[in-house]
Amino acid sequence: MSIFPTRILLATDGSGEAELATRTAVDLARMSGSELHVVHVLDAAPSPALLYPEVTDPEGAVVPDQVLEQDLERRAEQLGRKILDAEAEQVRSAGGTVAQTHLAMGDAPREIVHLAEDLGTGLIVMGSRGRGGIRRALMGSVSDSVVRHAHCPVLIVRA
Repeated sequence: MSIFPTRILLATDGSGEAELATRTAVDLARMSGSELHVVHVLDAAPSPALLYPEVTDPEGAVVPDQVLEQDLERRAEQLGRKILDAEAEQVRSAGGTVAQTHLAMGDAPREIVHLAEDLGTGLIVMGSRGRGGIRRALMGSVSDSVVRHAHCPVLIVRA
């Protein structure tokens, strides 16, 4: 039995902090012969200001009907797919191979942990913005929550 994982899950948000985590996951997957899966989690309630940049007052934006809600969801999914495609390309340019990409919607730590369990992942790799103190206490930390709840080892890569 090998001490190396057979599957690695790279959790990414597409940020600059995630780039080093991507390179690390690629290197680990190559050295251990592991499958590399990539996940991006969309917020369950997409912000109208993010998806509709022409909105000048996001506080006043109200989603009054189902058509607009569906459009928001569709645009959020397109944005998530774009991030995943860019991440898969980054993995390939670093010399790695993506076994599968996964787009989830909901609470990021919960979705990452559940996907890792479903895939039988032996290692989760993710970046961290390194927020500390009050900021982390108020906003929470995805990486902290994944570490606390994951069934497997978690490698946090700080940029």
